[in-house]
Amino acid sequence: MRNMLAWMRSGPRLGAWVVGSFLLVGLGAQTALAQSSGGVQQFKLANGLTVIIKPDHRAPTAVHMVWHRVGAMDEVDGTSGVAHVLEHMMFKGTPTLKPGEFSKRVAALGGRENAFTGQDYTGYFQIIPSNRLEDVMKLEADRFANNRWSDEEFRKELEVVKEERRLRTEDNPRALLYEALNATTFVASPYRRPIVGWMNDLDAMTPQDARDFYKRWYTPANAALVVVGDVNPQRVKQLAERYYGPIPARSVPARKPREEPVQTGLRRLEVKAPAEQAYVALAFKVPTLTNLLQPTAQDQDALALTVLAAVLDGYSGARLDRALTQGADRLADQAGASNGLTGRGPQLFMLDGVPAKGKNSSELETALRQQVQKVAQEGVAESELNRVKTQWVASEVYKLDSMMAQVMEMGAYWTEGLPVDSGTLLIKRLREVTPEQVRSVAQRYFGDDQLTVAHLVPQPVDPSRVRKPSSSAGRH
Repeated sequence: MRNMLAWMRSGPRLGAWVVGSFLLVGLGAQTALAQSSGGVQQFKLANGLTVIIKPDHRAPTAVHMVWHRVGAMDEVDGTSGVAHVLEHMMFKGTPTLKPGEFSKRVAALGGRENAFTGQDYTGYFQIIPSNRLEDVMKLEADRFANNRWSDEEFRKELEVVKEERRLRTEDNPRALLYEALNATTFVASPYRRPIVGWMNDLDAMTPQDARDFYKRWYTPANAALVVVGDVNPQRVKQLAERYYGPIPARSVPARKPREEPVQTGLRRLEVKAPAEQAYVALAFKVPTLTNLLQPTAQDQDALALTVLAAVLDGYSGARLDRALTQGADRLADQAGASNGLTGRGPQLFMLDGVPAKGKNSSELETALRQQVQKVAQEGVAESELNRVKTQWVASEVYKLDSMMAQVMEMGAYWTEGLPVDSGTLLIKRLREVTPEQVRSVAQRYFGDDQLTVAHLVPQPVDPSRVRKPSSSAGRH
């Protein structure tokens, strides 16, 4: 997990984004390299592992990442946090590597490495000189297939995870609010559980819980290797077959749908915590984008809601900024909007803000909803949409400057069941959204029956209780 957890937890945010069973076999690939748009090549090894390669020769570096289509949403009650704990334990050794040696070897190669856990996936990556790609592939394939550690090593690392929870959630008022908000918003969906886990579940977690989760979900058919950088695709294919091909194939466990029931009324909660300022967050249940090639009506709504988020908060001086945070009598110090858009579970459209001095969060809650109602009543001008769309195109171009951003995008799309070139497809679909569609979703998705509201009620801050991060918190 470490320092990327907060990023992955948030999910796609266009408001600020403008951003099977297989037989055990040896080294043969199931299919030949398949060329797709944008220079991306994708194929499967015979054991079911997906391999995605995108050459980028602008610098002699490469990003090597393994994505596992398993995250916090695949846990069961009583073991919340086990996906994240296992991610930490993946750095604790194999029969040929001592605890912590993985990271030391990557550093000796001149590389950097990290990992993260989200609701939908877990990822492990290395950024290395491209001529050391084989070295990290060998290391990553070894821990994929042969992760081993002692019970004592587990107990020590579990304390690190607990400290991480204390620092990043229990001592963070907004993190506490969002944890409570998710637990209130979702009833059946596993998104109701925090990625880091409930402290009681961490207290009760055993080494076997993590080992069982590893054996259940870390299988080639449930994973993808993504490589971007100064590489030769045929050479990457050969290396993938050599190091990942021998990993035994196992079937992926069947997943229950766990669909969220229809909400039948407004839900409210207050979170009291030591804080300097109040805060309010409004979560509206909205459709999830599932098909970019042939969008359904719900897919079209998801796209239009994403555009609405950008209209409200997609650029400096957007609607929420102008209406709520500017002027002598401004209502908010900060106001934002975002739409979840994609994921393996249900998504939310969020409005949030910090009341200005002399204002309260109830006033801001009302004002945030009024801005959506204004779109519902008056619509959006074509010129305003064009400005937002121009921002998207620019963002897409800038994104290509980062190999890491390319790996993150393709891997996330793969875990969500979308084409790996969905970034290009998404821009195309978003540019097709009309003012009428934006107005329509503003009219239909922002009623009380789809809403959960959370207010942070500031409590006095006790300086003596301010915690300092420990040297091990958030590290493997």
